[in-house]
Amino acid sequence: MAEGDNRSSNLLAAETASLEEQLQGWGEVMLMADKVLRWERAWFPPAILGVVSLLFLIIYYLDPSVLSGVSCFVMFLCLADYLVPILAPRIFGSNKWTTEQQQRFHEICSNLVKTRRRAVGWWKRLFSLKEEKPKMYFMTMIISLAAVAWVGQQVHNLLLTYLIVTFVLLLPGLNQHGIILKYIGMAKREINKLLKQKEKKNE
Repeated sequence: MAEGDNRSSNLLAAETASLEEQLQGWGEVMLMADKVLRWERAWFPPAILGVVSLLFLIIYYLDPSVLSGVSCFVMFLCLADYLVPILAPRIFGSNKWTTEQQQRFHEICSNLVKTRRRAVGWWKRLFSLKEEKPKMYFMTMIISLAAVAWVGQQVHNLLLTYLIVTFVLLLPGLNQHGIILKYIGMAKREINKLLKQKEKKNE
C-alpha cells in the first residue's frame, strides 16, 4: 500500500514538474489570475462580473455565428500563447520572481494536475459503469442529457453560457472564503429540521 502511495506521489510530482516547465512563460500571469480568482482584494469579485458582463454584451451586440465565434476564440488563444511569454517578463519583471511566488506557482500547477486526474478518474468510472451496469449507465445518461437539453431549450444559449462562465470564475473565490461550505451547512441544517418535523408528525 505504501509502495503504491509513493509511486502515485512520484508520478504526481513528475507531472507537476512537467506542467511547470510547459507553463513557465505564463508564471506571472497565472499568479495574477490566481490572486483575482481567490479574491485577495474586495473589488476583485465585482471586477470579474464587470469584465465577463462586458464581454458577453459585446458578443450579444455583434451576434457572431458559431463558426466565427469559435474561430475568434481559437485565434485569441493562439495570440495569447505567442505573446504572453514574450510580454509577461517585460510587464511584471522576471527579476522579481521570489521563492514565495515559485512555491505558489508550484501549488497552482499541482492543483491543475490533481483536477485533471479527477476528471480522468470520473471519465474512467463512467466507462466502468457502462461495462458493469449498462442499464444504469443508459438510464443515467438519457435522464442527464434530457435534463440538460430541457434547460438549454428553456434558457437562451448566451445567457446560459454567461451564467456558467460567471459561476466557474467565481467558484475559486467562493471556496477560498468558505461561502459554499457555509450555504451547504445551512441547507443541511434546514433539511435536518424538515426531517425531524416529519418524524414528529409521523409519531
